[in-house]
Amino acid sequence: MILGLLFSIVAGSLVSLQNIFNSKVNERAGTWATTTLVLGLGFLASLTIGLIFDGKQLFVLQNMKTWYWFSGMIGVGVVTCIVQGMKLLGPTYTISIVMTSQLGIALLMDSLGWFGLNQVPFTVNQLIGVLVIVAGIFVFKLGGSSEKQMAAKMVQ
Repeated sequence: MILGLLFSIVAGSLVSLQNIFNSKVNERAGTWATTTLVLGLGFLASLTIGLIFDGKQLFVLQNMKTWYWFSGMIGVGVVTCIVQGMKLLGPTYTISIVMTSQLGIALLMDSLGWFGLNQVPFTVNQLIGVLVIVAGIFVFKLGGSSEKQMAAKMVQ
């Protein structure tokens, strides 16, 4: 369990770092060039590391459902939407919404047993947890706006 928590913390940190880098690339290169660069370099890194650790076994794909092959295409949407969100909303607000959306959709998929997942019973506590996070985003966003307005008034 501790190792799972550690991997999850590292993954969250890396996603945040990657999104900041992606937004900086997007400022200079545009959305589609950024998406191509991010996913292309990710492919090369994955292929290289996979060949080092797994060798020819990397290409042994047993009993994979056809629609699983399209997950890389979903990555195009992920990178494109996050880059645009960060441009329009800023990193903290965008990532807060992304994480909440991930949690909500994961809860829905778990509860309904979609995509071959083991069905996990939906509880009110889970719903309350998601709603608390959503409320936190609103508090964060609204609280930050009033502070900026007060700072602007003080400057005048």
